[in-house]
Amino acid sequence: MRIVIQRVTHAEVKIEEQVHGSIEKGLMILVGIEENDGEEDIEWLAKKTVNLRIFDDENGVMNRSLLDINGDILLISQFTLHALTAKGNRPSYIKAAKPDIAIPVYNAFIAALEKWMNKKIERGVFGADMKVTLTNDGPVTIIIDSKRKE
Repeated sequence: MRIVIQRVTHAEVKIEEQVHGSIEKGLMILVGIEENDGEEDIEWLAKKTVNLRIFDDENGVMNRSLLDINGDILLISQFTLHALTAKGNRPSYIKAAKPDIAIPVYNAFIAALEKWMNKKIERGVFGADMKVTLTNDGPVTIIIDSKRKE
């Protein structure tokens, strides 16, 4: 699994011009799923995400986690995170999991994040045409891949 985390002061996703999910202070997360992603990837990424210390403390130092600030999450499925671009100019998405594999993993990731957060998270709709807007705070953008835990 690969995620792109953006620290935000506001983020929302629209589907067919209707707001489907919206948050204020927290994290807007894009998630891409590969065929071999499973429970270990889900749990590791969920725990890492909610405990990542990327929010400012009283001294302006990034020392607080999403849990510490009681922030929110907007989660968006994003198969293009697994684009292969080495050859030619048209990306290949062959590494991205097909929906029959990706949707259960996506739903399990939602459940794991909600368990860690102890509240509902906002989300898009898997496979939908979505319009995402956000105000990146910092800006802070972090990429995490569950296959690269160095």
